[in-house]
Amino acid sequence: MATSLALDPVCGMTVDVDRPKGGTAVHDGREYGFCSSRCRERFEADPRKFLAAEGPAPTAPPGTRWTCPMHPEVDAGGPGSCPICGMALEPRTVSLEEDDSELRDMLRRFRVSLLLTIPVLLLGMSDLLPGQPVQHAVSPALIAWMELALATPVVLWGGRPFFQRGWASVANRSLNMFTLIALGTGVAWLFSVVATVAPGLLPATVRGEHGGPPVYFEPAAAIVTLVLLGQVLELRARARTRGALRALLGLAPKTARRLEDGEERDVLLEEVHPGDVLRVRPGEKVPVDGVVLEGHSSVDESMITGEPLPVEKLPGGKITGGTVNGNGTFLMRAERVGSDTLLAQIVRLVAEAQRSRAPIQRLADRVAAWFVPVVIAVAAITFVVWLAAGPEPRFAHALVNAVSVLIIACPCALGLATPISIMVATGQGAQAGVLVRSAEALETLARVDTLLVDKTGTLTEGKPRLVSVEPREGFPAGEVLRLAAALERGSEHPLAGAILEAASERGIEAPPASSFRAIPGQGVLGNVEGRKAALGNAALLAGLGVDLEEGQHEAEVLRADGQTVVFLAVDGMLAGVLGIADPVKESAPEALRFLRDEGVRMVMLTGDDRTTAEAVGRKLGIEEVHAEVLPADKAAVVERLRREGHVVAMAGDGINDAPALAAADVGIAMGTGIDVAVESAGIILVKGDLRGIVRARRLSKATLRNIRQNLFWAFAYNTVGVPVAAGVLYPVSGLLLSPMFASAAMSLSSVSVIANALRLRRVAL
Repeated sequence: MATSLALDPVCGMTVDVDRPKGGTAVHDGREYGFCSSRCRERFEADPRKFLAAEGPAPTAPPGTRWTCPMHPEVDAGGPGSCPICGMALEPRTVSLEEDDSELRDMLRRFRVSLLLTIPVLLLGMSDLLPGQPVQHAVSPALIAWMELALATPVVLWGGRPFFQRGWASVANRSLNMFTLIALGTGVAWLFSVVATVAPGLLPATVRGEHGGPPVYFEPAAAIVTLVLLGQVLELRARARTRGALRALLGLAPKTARRLEDGEERDVLLEEVHPGDVLRVRPGEKVPVDGVVLEGHSSVDESMITGEPLPVEKLPGGKITGGTVNGNGTFLMRAERVGSDTLLAQIVRLVAEAQRSRAPIQRLADRVAAWFVPVVIAVAAITFVVWLAAGPEPRFAHALVNAVSVLIIACPCALGLATPISIMVATGQGAQAGVLVRSAEALETLARVDTLLVDKTGTLTEGKPRLVSVEPREGFPAGEVLRLAAALERGSEHPLAGAILEAASERGIEAPPASSFRAIPGQGVLGNVEGRKAALGNAALLAGLGVDLEEGQHEAEVLRADGQTVVFLAVDGMLAGVLGIADPVKESAPEALRFLRDEGVRMVMLTGDDRTTAEAVGRKLGIEEVHAEVLPADKAAVVERLRREGHVVAMAGDGINDAPALAAADVGIAMGTGIDVAVESAGIILVKGDLRGIVRARRLSKATLRNIRQNLFWAFAYNTVGVPVAAGVLYPVSGLLLSPMFASAAMSLSSVSVIANALRLRRVAL
């Protein structure tokens, strides 16, 4: 189990949340861990002193835990920054009232810093203005003091979060982008302070042509302001990636109409409990998950499943919270409320998937591990080379170029490249009825070359239906079905429900049967309207002396089609042959055809008998069929194919599929299946529609393509930017990169990565 990490609010050191060495303390409902008892005692003496930099109090629900989108092992009791990469933490659970304290704090710092930075830039450029009016009226030393007064609040107050994160990165031995920002701006500001306050400490060779001290307040202030702008844009974009989840949460109504002692009363959704009887009126949203008790209506489930057609709901039908009722009204019994509803589970699963790490992220992690130390080394070499061989003033050129290298090389774009795409893609998938439980599953699905599918409940509806009625001469089809339904009214056999449902759908009323008798393994007998009737297999009717010769051909045709054959005899004569089967889902042929066209190998794995399995395989064009296999055998087939070098996905919905789902490279569970199958899968199709696999594969390919684009541009940006900032073009073109432009380029690189990831919201699934 991964260790959960947080920051000690006093010293900034990394703390194991589960076992903080210095214990814990609670302030304003939030728990903090400490690296030592001394830090805990200092915190308890004056908590606000150490929390002042965190901005306004969070608005997230009490008990909310916070984590880093790049490092999901981080677990904190409140907002702050990641102890590993320095990024702003975000809540683990999404709520309608999203916490924006970090965004508001950064926005306030940016606005104040911008107001102070503009005059600093004007003063810094005063010697470039035509006629140099400011320079003639005011001495360079006074200008430096004015810049010091304006830039210091920007650097020390506006940039305080960056210095805190930079120090934490050193203390935690996890150098990151804020290490470079703090080092670059800190060096520029500190040198400028010395040059302004005590210019005599500097050698004459570093003074300007007018004898004034060389100061770099304007790049230091501008860098902080631009980085603050980048943080504001990044936080806003990250909030947009969670917009799909908040939209899902917003589907649930705030109240429900509950029946109490014969009266109806509106209550808050939090007051609804399992077993409560609720009324849903026309046009209202269904409050919680449950089952219809009375009435009927059509319900729009598109917001959950992605399917546009309303679904008819009758007594006994399952109903999902957040869906929209049509023109009818019905009573329902609440079964799952609060965090147990399907809507809440969808949000939780998607949020967990957004924090999971794709395998391609490992490349960025490996690069980031050595990237910052290398950049610091390049900055040091740049300083030394310019100091030794650069033009006068050498020290000024050396300092400016070294700071430019530190700033432009901030690896924020590299770090954001993968997680931001995953966050957007999982939210987009949730709106299309595809729940992605892990980033690894989403990435791997694009490379799948073999898809194993269960039959019952995956390719088929998982519910027996009467599909054929072959009457004999003198017995109309409706009469055959009426008599069969009369016998099955007293039967508990699974096939009885299929016959009764077919009679009900066709408006056929089954008369009562007397002298009813069930013979296990064969069928049922009884008297219907004064006639002796029997319904069952060939063994039952042969035992009663019924001649089945005339029905054998029809029976063989039905069996070849995968149907279970039932014979009906009336007064010792064969009256008809009925075929019962588990129908293939309407979506299955289209989905399998698309996957075959993409070169995916299709394999059916089922525990059903071979005749039925091969019949379904023929209908769907699946040539490779493994029938009569046990759960362990399914997992063994998966392992064998993986050993052969195939990338395997398994789609199923039952307990017997769970081992294979867990063993596959990608497990795909039908949302209509049981919980153990869902828990074993990496991708869940909410409605159980196989076209969801097609949607998921399209999403996977688009996401992987988007991540590769992000990584390419992040690498390209640093490959080009660092040498230019170091001054390699100066001997050829005289081009030098100002730290201000370096900071702007760094911020724009992050924004471009986020903007590219947000394009996934427009992917057609």
